[in-house]
Amino acid sequence: MKVITVCGSLRFQREMEEIALKLELEGNCVLLPIFPINGDKDNYTEEEMNILGKMHYERIKISDAILVVNVDNYIGSSTKSEIEYAKSLNKEIMYYMDFSNNTNDK
Repeated sequence: MKVITVCGSLRFQREMEEIALKLELEGNCVLLPIFPINGDKDNYTEEEMNILGKMHYERIKISDAILVVNVDNYIGSSTKSEIEYAKSLNKEIMYYMDFSNNTNDK
């Protein structure tokens, strides 16, 4: 069993949830980002959004690996930062687009 944090653009929420379920059914513990209700970031203060971001980095810190959901190979600046943070902690990096091939990058 691995502890895996899912990272990626919030526009890929559905894909993140689908892959999280698949990974859990394979016996992994999966941590997902907290999504703003109905995708509406405007309902949250800047401070609240910062707290959510910090907590996501805490998820990465306690994980064995991250899974980057890169639909159509899209990786935004926030996700790039999360990848660099995970690399600095020597976490395993997996990519959604390569998941079926079990291709990993460390």
